[in-house]
Amino acid sequence: MTEPLKRPSKKNPQKRTVLPTLPPHARSRKALAFTAAAAEGVLKLQQCAACTHITYPPREICPKCWSMDLSWVPVSEGGELVSETTLRTSINTHFRERMPWRIGTVQLDAGPSVLAHVHGDVEAYSRVRVIARTDKSGQGVMMALPEKETPNMADDRQLRALTCDPKFRRVLITDGRTELGQAMARALADAGASIVFVGIAEAWRPYAGSAELAGIPGVEIMPLDITDTISVEELAGEIGGKTDILINTAEYVRPGGAMERDGVVTARDEMEINYFGLMRLIQAFGPGMKFRGADGDNSACAWVNLLSVYALSNWAAFGTTSASQAAAYSLSQCLRGELAGSGVKVMNVLFGPLDESWRQPLPPPKVTPKRLARTVVESLQQGLENVTLGPVAEDVVRRFREDPMVLERELTQIQLG
Repeated sequence: MTEPLKRPSKKNPQKRTVLPTLPPHARSRKALAFTAAAAEGVLKLQQCAACTHITYPPREICPKCWSMDLSWVPVSEGGELVSETTLRTSINTHFRERMPWRIGTVQLDAGPSVLAHVHGDVEAYSRVRVIARTDKSGQGVMMALPEKETPNMADDRQLRALTCDPKFRRVLITDGRTELGQAMARALADAGASIVFVGIAEAWRPYAGSAELAGIPGVEIMPLDITDTISVEELAGEIGGKTDILINTAEYVRPGGAMERDGVVTARDEMEINYFGLMRLIQAFGPGMKFRGADGDNSACAWVNLLSVYALSNWAAFGTTSASQAAAYSLSQCLRGELAGSGVKVMNVLFGPLDESWRQPLPPPKVTPKRLARTVVESLQQGLENVTLGPVAEDVVRRFREDPMVLERELTQIQLG
């Protein structure tokens, strides 16, 4: 059984920081569809439209009937471990530093046999549950887990390498003035984070929930104004080398489109927080987190951006806010490219209307701050990179994937109707 993870001791500054190395990461363009699904925590394999055969690894044509009509479909996670071994040496630098490492062959219920990482609690020749996740190189891999939950299962060394579990990690929340920021701090403390740094701009100005926030175990209130470069850089100088997970909860939301505005002041404020604020955080905290992507049990592991689903396609009711969110989403994709290979995952959470004051006139269904915070923590524990939350967001993402141009027309016609 997996031994419970112990709180990491303080780092010896005289010892070198282990630099990030990559597991084998070469993939074909076809295989990237598997990685895209793994980033959402979905196990997808190719299925032939002609003969329904499920195939793996990814191919250009069906190996059974030679049809080229292959599509990616979700498959059952069930399977049986038919062989396994424990590697104790490797020519690959990444795995050589992490020996021993358990791998095995799993016969999936869906049909194919696959090579997978194997959880320490899986018994030989037993039934398993196979999950798809992204590894330290950002590519999709499979891992065989026990069919049923086991004690301390999340603390398994190989599973923890694929996830971003907040347990014993230090987290920065960029804005604690909001109900969302405070709910996030509570959720992370409950998940076992060792320290939760919470940024507060203009600490002299009172805000609701301040006493309750300060009373959460492990919370440390820090001065942070993401519209001020000096403020961001000063905090990075103090805790940048300690931040394992950064969650950007800061946002500026105002209803209305471009024609309804008198000047650009509000739009500039939206960009200042939603886009330029994110850029300041990236420039100040990004390099340190990238450097610490392999720094033991409390390595830097995740950067979380919370974004409106209308970053995908503009909704004129919140038109200029949607535009700033689109800019932030694009910048987040840039960050994912810059952190590629470091072992730090970029998680984008696309959510529907949040149940807060500036979205108060919008009808339900809405996403509560508490639910959003809980989803972020659960997604970190699972090691996801792309998360969609709420019925509205799920519907918009589905329609966006079907045809972005049709979704644009639909959102426009809603305003005309």
